Amino acid sequence: MAHHALSSQESYNPNHLLDILLGKMQLKNDAALSRMLEVAPPVISKIRHHRLPVGASLLIRMHEVTGMSIRDLRDLMGDRRTKYRLSDAQGRPKPEEKAAQQAAQQAAQQQQGQPQAQSAQQPQSTDASSKPSGNYAH
Repeated sequence: MAHHALSSQESYNPNHLLDILLGKMQLKNDAALSRMLEVAPPVISKIRHHRLPVGASLLIRMHEVTGMSIRDLRDLMGDRRTKYRLSDAQGRPKPEEKAAQQAAQQAAQQQQGQPQAQSAQQPQSTDASSKPSGNYAH
């Protein structure tokens, strides 16, 4: 059975949150709760069995339906995290992008150092016959 990272917190218990919502909205079961939150019934079941975390969109929906604050909802399920950290790699350029950027910078530096060589080249012909015709008939 796959567990998500948040389930490693000892205090994490989404069942408590779901039970409180059932009572607050005076619902009889998880099927009624899923209808109220407009999610498929298996979503509630997977959350109860720790196979799916309570995601941001579901928390927002719970907030809209109950009027409870997001902080209160997170506290009810035992999520005591105060910060959400992004991956160290997030926001950094990928190695191939970094290499391409470096190559472009080097090419630009070389071009700036040799402006005469570029102007000495023969201008290309603008004759229509020298252009490839591709798949179009002219």
